[in-house]
Amino acid sequence: MQKTNKIFKWTLALAIVIVLNLFFNFATKLVYKAPIYDNFCKVSQVHELPQSEKSCLAVGGQWNSNYYRGYESVPVKAKIVPPLAIERELVPAGYCDEQFTCRKDFEGVNGLYNRNVFVVLVVLGLVSLFAGYLAGESAPVSLGLSLGGVVSFIVGAVRYWSDMDDYLRVIILGLALISLLWFGIKKFKGGD
Repeated sequence: MQKTNKIFKWTLALAIVIVLNLFFNFATKLVYKAPIYDNFCKVSQVHELPQSEKSCLAVGGQWNSNYYRGYESVPVKAKIVPPLAIERELVPAGYCDEQFTCRKDFEGVNGLYNRNVFVVLVVLGLVSLFAGYLAGESAPVSLGLSLGGVVSFIVGAVRYWSDMDDYLRVIILGLALISLLWFGIKKFKGGD
């Protein structure tokens, strides 16, 4: 009976962690809409690729020159085909990254969105940790809320980590460590 009770407590704590973080993320997504890539970079049904630098820049793209020997079009492979005709494959002068400008615009807006979601998830994680501290009488609920807060920190950090400045990473990690140590000392002081 005691083993079953222990399994139930851990199952309840794990369920709280999962549902709490699903709730945090879907509620945030419902209230604060994520930017959509297609709203920044439109795709048309019929599309012609720009073949020159001028036409590429006109559509907001970035022209990438092919520096193979510096020629406009260079034979890559030649093979002799009877009767002494040469078949050639030509290397284009370059290519156009048409979505360069709109992708940069999207990445800027998306980075800001991920930063704001990160802040929301950290705040919700701290609230969850504090609620877990207050729910000390019910071990599974306390554990579930506390672990749910930690998972919320992790999810928020993973979302924003690539856009985050190194100094901000160190500050956030330091604050998280101090908070966890403080909660740990307060919660488990005296060998509770």
